[in-house]
Amino acid sequence: MPQEIRLCLLYRDMWQSAGKYMPRHDQLTQVAQPIIDMGCFARVETNGGGFEQIQLLSGHNPNQAVREWCAPFNKVGIQTQMLERGLNGIRMNPVPRDVRKLMFQVKKKQGTDIARSFDGLNDVRNIKDSITYAKAGGMIAQAALSVTHSPLHTVDYYHKLATELIEHGADEIAIKDMAGVGRPASTGELVRRIKKDFPNILVQYHGHSGPGFSVATTLEVARAGADIIDVSMEPLSWGTAHADLLTVHAMLLDAGFSLPDINMKAYMEVRSLTQSFIDEWLGYYISDSNRLMNSMLIGPGLPGGMMGSLMADLESNLSGLNKWLEKRGEAPLTQDDLLIRLFNEVEHIWPQMGYPPLVTPYSQYVKNVAMMNVLQMIKGRERWSMIDDNTWDMLLGKSGKVPGKIHQDLLDLAKSQGREFYDEHPQDLYPDALDEFRAEMKEKGWEAGQDEEELMELAMHPQQYRRFRSGEAKAEFLADLAGKKAPKEVPASLPQAQAATAPASPRSLTVKVNGQPYKVEIAYGDESSSTVANPIAAPAAVATPVPLPGNAAAYDILTPLEGKFYLTRETSDTPLKVGDKVKKGDTIGYVEAMKVFNAIVTDREGVIVSLKPNGTSVEEDDILATLQ
Repeated sequence: MPQEIRLCLLYRDMWQSAGKYMPRHDQLTQVAQPIIDMGCFARVETNGGGFEQIQLLSGHNPNQAVREWCAPFNKVGIQTQMLERGLNGIRMNPVPRDVRKLMFQVKKKQGTDIARSFDGLNDVRNIKDSITYAKAGGMIAQAALSVTHSPLHTVDYYHKLATELIEHGADEIAIKDMAGVGRPASTGELVRRIKKDFPNILVQYHGHSGPGFSVATTLEVARAGADIIDVSMEPLSWGTAHADLLTVHAMLLDAGFSLPDINMKAYMEVRSLTQSFIDEWLGYYISDSNRLMNSMLIGPGLPGGMMGSLMADLESNLSGLNKWLEKRGEAPLTQDDLLIRLFNEVEHIWPQMGYPPLVTPYSQYVKNVAMMNVLQMIKGRERWSMIDDNTWDMLLGKSGKVPGKIHQDLLDLAKSQGREFYDEHPQDLYPDALDEFRAEMKEKGWEAGQDEEELMELAMHPQQYRRFRSGEAKAEFLADLAGKKAPKEVPASLPQAQAATAPASPRSLTVKVNGQPYKVEIAYGDESSSTVANPIAAPAAVATPVPLPGNAAAYDILTPLEGKFYLTRETSDTPLKVGDKVKKGDTIGYVEAMKVFNAIVTDREGVIVSLKPNGTSVEEDDILATLQ
């Protein structure tokens, strides 16, 4: 009798692997029934990862999205699954223990059946906590092995990891090959060994198609006994996403496996709806290059899930870099020039950073450091001169233990900066915080929500949730979207020279969000792509510069990269203000860029006489603060 094998549709991840944003809740519920009607899926990945942050950033309530999106699948018995990042929950940095526990409880009540939990460092301590919390919340605990290819990451290494997690209580194992660099034969051998030792443990394979191994790997793991295969579908398969449903289905049928038929009428409806979501607005955030497979990814091993944001980061950093080069009379670089330099730098520094598996968020950290190294070295500065706090936390052991040895240059740098390494359980560094956030909600008159889901959202994503509640997030998103659409609206009848210089629409417009007017500025052409959203009724406070004495020398602190400037990283931190004294090495604030907070420090002492407001969008070399 043919071996039965099941399929899971990665509707969340195929979007995240393509670009920055996700469909709205109304679009998700619209496509749910046709996905059900396709008749071939045992599971659908509905949420997790960056899903909730993305909903918040576009001004939508992620809790409403998850509940409405999961409900149709719950009704017909198709299992729903989410991706969560262990110590980091569903964000990019560590989460307090009580917030993690609440997250699993909320997600189960919202309709999510399975928690796929991984740790970017494969630190068993962090995954074991997730297994415990998921089961306590009533969810199926699926423990993921984050696959990468290095001298340390062998079949023996992963088999030992799987054994520890199963013995701790994992209900299922996921082979999570986020970069698609797992070699087919060794990945198949890993599945074979897990199934031999634990025949009753379900094994699910997840592989991105980027460098081209995943189809062959799918066949190998299926023959080795894998139970479920993750797939994408057009128009968001292949490239930095995953192998296509139709290809995988036909291949497995030909290999003698038993699978349910695909209702092609429903398939075409899902395909058409997904394309319409892209055409409406999401296409503005999907780089064409993310639709291509690229064997150059074998070397740096960067995952498909972050390639969408990588290309956007590359574009914005290239713009700032070329402005810097232009000011100095130097030739500009192309995107390909910068991409190759970035890939080479990732290969160079990855071993030196201890071979952290290249999965979110640690792939982002390695990529960010590589990007900053490339940019700094082009400008004549030293490698490692700009390392964000999140990356330092990883290197120091505050997020878990990296598998390999850290290079002596980084050890020396940590010592020179007074940084200490940490060997205890990472979770102990992040104390419970729900009471703090409950107090904030009470003070602001916000409801904790059904099953305390709004409280969970604030505690999980404080900055983004506050901007969502104020309306700033939606206003800024709409302005950004308007800026991206505007160049396409230049009338064809304009003379060519005039069309090249005339803005396609007004440089400012007013956006209403929940009745609150916001004035937004839109940039065109070579100007900043960032937007500023200020409530008309309550303008953002701007720090008033203090006049300098006639004989005083002013010193400007410049931002080394484009992003958003924040005065603090955590709610409990005290922000600096005009008039404060600072000494050499003090942190002025943070620039959030490429999904991390980059500390901006001063290399001299002085008194702050001017300071950028909190939440300001900044370009490279903008003045963040002036010291006297």
